[in-house]
Amino acid sequence: MTGSSTALVTEKPRVGAVIVALFKLRIVALLLLAALTGAFLAAGGRPGWSDVLVLLLAGTASAGGASALNEYFERDRDALMRRTAKRRPLATGAIRNPQVALVAGLALVAVAVLGTLPFNPALALFLFAGAFIYAVVYTLWLKPRTSLNIVIGGLAGSCAVLSGSAAVGRWDDPAALLLALALFFWTPIHFWSLALVYREDYVQVGIPMLTTQAAPRTAAAWALAHGIGTSAGVLLLALPAGLGLLYLAPAAAFTGLLIARGVRLVLAPTAPRAWQLFHTSNLFLLAVLLAACIASAVWLPWPW
Repeated sequence: MTGSSTALVTEKPRVGAVIVALFKLRIVALLLLAALTGAFLAAGGRPGWSDVLVLLLAGTASAGGASALNEYFERDRDALMRRTAKRRPLATGAIRNPQVALVAGLALVAVAVLGTLPFNPALALFLFAGAFIYAVVYTLWLKPRTSLNIVIGGLAGSCAVLSGSAAVGRWDDPAALLLALALFFWTPIHFWSLALVYREDYVQVGIPMLTTQAAPRTAAAWALAHGIGTSAGVLLLALPAGLGLLYLAPAAAFTGLLIARGVRLVLAPTAPRAWQLFHTSNLFLLAVLLAACIASAVWLPWPW
């Protein structure tokens, strides 16, 4: 650049980045993996490709739509919180008309539910339940009112697993139900560790998270308790699913890591250790789900 004047250039946010942020596609990807794992377990091996395709399309629409609704309802609070003010498109102004998120969210959930209802009512039910629990029960009702918000809100993740088992016609499969329970216990340790890092954000906007209502060590202890719950479910999953050491070995290794990081946080509830536990919880769930899918496909009979 030459001359005495300085040109200020404001870059428009990339469309792809806005879409990823609005529909929380990184979180959606993990939910889809949970749904696929439920399908693998309930199918007793590898599910049919048509079932997988329907599950991926409908699951993406439903979870993405619920995420857009969550951002619409929380747009004012997001603008005040350090963690979200520069990342979420409604808070940053990348999407200037908030109604776009509302309409898109409602439309995506409706397409997913109504599109699957005629041929798989159970799948439609769990898709709707997951979206409703997250966008309405958790976001609008529980989050502003109780520190137990994320505990009950964790049922949305359980619905993802059960949507997978429903996609193959066996929503009540024992292994899928156990995985859904494990995911229910996983959500609090995942979220409370993050909320410890951003505790002041929640204090500023008046959201009664456990991390703002209790001492950091107490919140860390409750996170660890839920970590023990999810670990028990993950290890017990090897029994009804018959997954063998191909699943149990990595599951046990990551369970040990999760519990160790949880104990370290209780002993010294600092932000760096909370960050470690948050990232470990992500790796833990990713490893468990991948191991369950692989072991199910390798060790159990294939349907063709």
